[in-house]
Amino acid sequence: MAGGAAVVDSSSKAYPGRMTAFVIFASLVAACGGLMLGYDIGISGGVTAMSSFLQPFFPDVYRKEQGIVSSNQYCKFDSHKLTFFTSSLYLAALVVQWPASYSTSKHGRKLSIIIGAVIFLLGAAFNAAAIHVAMLYIGRLLLGLGVGFVIQAAPLYLSEMAPSKSRGSLNTIFQLMITIGILLANLVNYATNKIQGGWGWRLSLGLAAVPAAIVLLGSISLPDTPNSMIERGASEEDVKKNLRRIRGIDDVHEEYQDLCDACANASKAANNNNNNKLAIFQRKYVPQMVMTFLIPFFQQLTGINVIMFYAPVLFQTLGFGNDASLMSAVITGLVNVAATGVAFLVVDRYGRRPLFLEGGLQMLLSQVTIGSLIWKVFGVAGVASVSKGYAYGIVALICVYVAGFAWSWGPLGWLVPSEIFPLEIRSTGQGINATINMLMTFVIGQVFLSLLCATKFGLFFIFAFFVLSMTLFVAFFLPETKGIPIEDMSKVWSQHWFWRRFVPCEDSTRRVEMV
Repeated sequence: MAGGAAVVDSSSKAYPGRMTAFVIFASLVAACGGLMLGYDIGISGGVTAMSSFLQPFFPDVYRKEQGIVSSNQYCKFDSHKLTFFTSSLYLAALVVQWPASYSTSKHGRKLSIIIGAVIFLLGAAFNAAAIHVAMLYIGRLLLGLGVGFVIQAAPLYLSEMAPSKSRGSLNTIFQLMITIGILLANLVNYATNKIQGGWGWRLSLGLAAVPAAIVLLGSISLPDTPNSMIERGASEEDVKKNLRRIRGIDDVHEEYQDLCDACANASKAANNNNNNKLAIFQRKYVPQMVMTFLIPFFQQLTGINVIMFYAPVLFQTLGFGNDASLMSAVITGLVNVAATGVAFLVVDRYGRRPLFLEGGLQMLLSQVTIGSLIWKVFGVAGVASVSKGYAYGIVALICVYVAGFAWSWGPLGWLVPSEIFPLEIRSTGQGINATINMLMTFVIGQVFLSLLCATKFGLFFIFAFFVLSMTLFVAFFLPETKGIPIEDMSKVWSQHWFWRRFVPCEDSTRRVEMV
């Protein structure tokens, strides 16, 4: 098939070393930034399905939910105020991306993660103590600023700490933590919804402080990555000491020298540009730019955040009761975690492209089937009762869809953009990736319930169209990056059938095998 090229290069270096316990610990701490994001994704959807939360803050939605105003299932939760409660976090994360990119480049990956955790803690406190809608929004905006710093720095930290042969697995831990956070949030919501007195939602929102505290306390004890240390002028002795600790060996001179060469090339490229932030727009970086725009763009248009944000709301819309909808969200959360674990085990064995393609096909088929079932049950009017058989069938199909995302576009949407950029534009590239991700997450989160009201079952077919488009995009334009050292990634583009017209071929002796 056109587009899939794995480069086999005799000059590619497999540096000595092993997967040390220290690297695993450091990676787990950084990946807990995903736990922060995942907990928030899961908790907001469950809280907005609780009557005790809706009645004081969003009374109009509460009346619809109780059937006092409208019986149309598609439009029951349609409220821009309510959706802004969820999506405002992603607006804040979007706005903070460029300051976060600057911090990550100039002050290191570690400090950016710490800053994000501190701000996130403040946001959790505001939300748990909220007495009016303004406090809810302020808390959500603070959470968003914290998430913005963490998602900027954590994937880079993981990619730069990992040995090249294990980079995919370690980076996948970030997405695995997102899924664990979503699952924990769903379990918390299910438990707090049963608390008498109507304050369970405060506990749900306040517990967001726990993953932030884990990240903060863990990050304080971690070093920065060797790449970042060299970039910021650390001494040779300090960098080599860090490399020895990371790789578990004494002889790290070869890797250190290659990192220094990459940093020197990055500095030279920066000096040749008046504004290093604009260097990414050079012709030779066109492939990376296209990927860092389209991968997060398509990732959100799979419709996954519709499921994860509003799973309890969506299940209530489909006729489930309150407890049943929260339990259904727990079930999809379990599937999400398990399927992401599959990606962790196979991404460095089978590569990125096979997972992208299989996951895309699986999501496409399940989206079309879900849309067809909802069409048959609710039609256009949106008034119907769902039998147990149909309810179980819809939950099963959503689980199939979630599994397809969780072992493909979920982890790979963070992994691939974090590993394809050269050092001189790596922070900028990750900033663009996170910006597009947060922008699309905000847009989808803000308009989903209105789109569901307007397009009804057709919304699932709209998402299916985008899943088909992005699967074809991967098939033709995304090369395989499995096992390529992160500082040697340019070969992937210079040997690709399409992208080589933009990237000069640096070594004519390289051999290419088509996947």
